Amino acid sequence: MLVLLLTGLAIAAVAFFLTWCISVKIKNYGLLDAAWSYGVAVLAPIYAWQGPGDPVRKWAACAIGVIWSVRLGSYILRRVLRHHPVEDARYQTLRARWPGPGMFLVFFELQAALVVVFSLPFLFMAHNPAPGLRAIEVLGLATALLALGGESLADAQMKAFQANPANRGQVCQAGLWRYSRHPNYFFEFLVWIGFFLAALGSPWGWTTAVCPLLMRHFLLNVTGIKISEAHSLKSRGAAYREYQRTTSAFVPWFRKP
Repeated sequence: MLVLLLTGLAIAAVAFFLTWCISVKIKNYGLLDAAWSYGVAVLAPIYAWQGPGDPVRKWAACAIGVIWSVRLGSYILRRVLRHHPVEDARYQTLRARWPGPGMFLVFFELQAALVVVFSLPFLFMAHNPAPGLRAIEVLGLATALLALGGESLADAQMKAFQANPANRGQVCQAGLWRYSRHPNYFFEFLVWIGFFLAALGSPWGWTTAVCPLLMRHFLLNVTGIKISEAHSLKSRGAAYREYQRTTSAFVPWFRKP
């Protein structure tokens, strides 16, 4: 298992170095988000292919992981390319803190290490020889699959809202966005709750609790809600402040009057 883990780390390190090179060349670090999301689609099949575990378990987990990874990575990549050469506000903020590309290389390689951490559920399940799936594994994979559907729906609703010229400068409150200011982030967190639950059926699976915990921290406190809402307040002002007052930030819930 250790050899496979180190192999995954080496692959991620090279891939993120190449992504950094391209990002510096085109002057857009937003590619990092797409590369990070694609990471599981690269590592999970390698783990499933090389791991000695039960085929049903490792390939079922791999399939859901790859679907999540490719969908999110492709969604983000299309967004980055559509807005290019305008860079995501988060990276504009980081540029002000880190002049020059050197610190960004360190940042990219730290993200490569994080991809390996978030791929641990698939590594552990790929090494579990127990035949069939336990109830907790079925529950976890079903949770991840349902959350993937919720995240896809939230992204589709936002995309449809933004495609309508009449909505320019307005706050999206359509569908799931009426009950959460960030339903896509909530379902992203729930995806990792699902993968954690699925990993509990395998040795060392309990350590993957770090995945949903880290994801929640990033979404709420680092590059997710905090920066996103600062940008929305700057661009939409009073309308977004009212949206903040009436609508749950994360977990979908009833609106305040």
